[in-house]
Amino acid sequence: MRRVLVANRGEIAVRIIRACRELGLETVAVASEVDMDAPHARLADRLVHLGAAEPSESYLHQGRLIDAAREAGVDAVHPGYGFLAESAAFADAVAGAGLRFVGPPAAVIATLGDKTAARALAEGAGIPVVPGFVPAARGAGEPDALAAAAGRLGYPVMIKAAAGGGGRGMRLVEHADDLRAALASAGREARSAFGDGRLFLERRLPDVRHVEVQILADADGAVAALGERECSVQRRHQKLVEEAPSPRVDAALRERLAAAAVAIARAAGYVNAGTVEFLMAPGGGFYFLEVNTRLQVEHPVTEMVTGLDVVKAQLRIAAGRPLAGAGIPAGAAIEPRGHAIECRVCAEDPAEGFRPTPGTIALLDEPAGPGVRVDSGIREGWRVPAAYDSLLAKLVVWDRTRDDAAARMEAALARYVILGCGTNLTFLRDVVRHDAFRRGETTTDFLERHFGGWRARPAAEVVAAAAVLVASPAFAPPGARLGRGGGESGAETPAVSDPWDDTSGWRMGARG
Repeated sequence: MRRVLVANRGEIAVRIIRACRELGLETVAVASEVDMDAPHARLADRLVHLGAAEPSESYLHQGRLIDAAREAGVDAVHPGYGFLAESAAFADAVAGAGLRFVGPPAAVIATLGDKTAARALAEGAGIPVVPGFVPAARGAGEPDALAAAAGRLGYPVMIKAAAGGGGRGMRLVEHADDLRAALASAGREARSAFGDGRLFLERRLPDVRHVEVQILADADGAVAALGERECSVQRRHQKLVEEAPSPRVDAALRERLAAAAVAIARAAGYVNAGTVEFLMAPGGGFYFLEVNTRLQVEHPVTEMVTGLDVVKAQLRIAAGRPLAGAGIPAGAAIEPRGHAIECRVCAEDPAEGFRPTPGTIALLDEPAGPGVRVDSGIREGWRVPAAYDSLLAKLVVWDRTRDDAAARMEAALARYVILGCGTNLTFLRDVVRHDAFRRGETTTDFLERHFGGWRARPAAEVVAAAAVLVASPAFAPPGARLGRGGGESGAETPAVSDPWDDTSGWRMGARG
């Protein structure tokens, strides 16, 4: 493998490109018309213009991505997360073009992407699943069957889309009178999002945590569990703050979670990186939830506590390398070192239902220092598009203990400045400084329980703070800022090319 097409955008595309460069691999970026000057487009060795801003005309257009891969002469395609990362059809198309897909085989994606099939696989492997009901067949009587099952399970219940993800096609139903309307609404959303309106039910478990295990598997059948992450701080079933290890998982429970994740991976014939997700009850019992057949947004916290690079591992596995060759032990969970926390920095307004707030970034100053990592997909002067997910960057910190990591995160958030588009930075800081968060009391209803009426600080306070920061030496003109010019923080550019040099001859113009 010598050249990789990154079929994504934003911070994850930047993250993958950097990993490729460290392995000596050339990179090809793709961009829609609104992303042609985005950081990921600037950083890669080669750039291919996909099309219009709409995802269906660019990052979701399988034909254009395969054409771009062929035109650029790549050996492999890395899908990142989102878009086509969990599309069995895309993985199959990549393989059909004679290229390596940096992820699991298409058949595995198809099986585990169907949540009802994944439940059955977990049950077959002896792993507990959330009590629920899967209709035997679709038809006119399906709503009646679901209603009867909901009565047996007991309310509240969760309606879920069999082909779902990202909270789409999901509804919480508290009372029987609301079930049929919720079924109709969830079915419409599922058909629109996934082309598949199948639904099933799960009992809503109280006071649970969302805990997941990062796995790596090679083509020889070796499976490694890299420990757990806690991802319970969520809004609308989408994660916002993640950490590793979980504050409520001890060594014995860690081994049990790892064994369950490995068993499911082996039963599925899994290859490459993935995440097995569980709901964990207060007493330490856990239930299988789903498998994400891709790189997770929150993979950096695992990297920080294990010292392993998950993206490099993905690339090595895709090239046919075994886990043992990369020094990754199969089987038991790796014992974490210290504690890591990640906050997702988004262009959204938490006080208005997390409404997206795109805009042009007029000023950007990212925190730095020992134990602080920023995976970013933005730069000053660039306009955050409205067409895509609102994630701008991930702020990750590490320290020896959870208390120290939380204090470091609070301080780093206080130093993080983004002006020109609305962000959730103030909200995130309030979350990590909250007493319940500091005590590790982070069940999946954490935000609803503690932040239902949250409002931002008065605008005058924010403006005054920004004025002080802008007047400081750190906000001198870009050319005068140490370490803030083009390139990789002063690092020497690899010999393959200079990604910031548009005259290098590598970059490709707009496709006709």
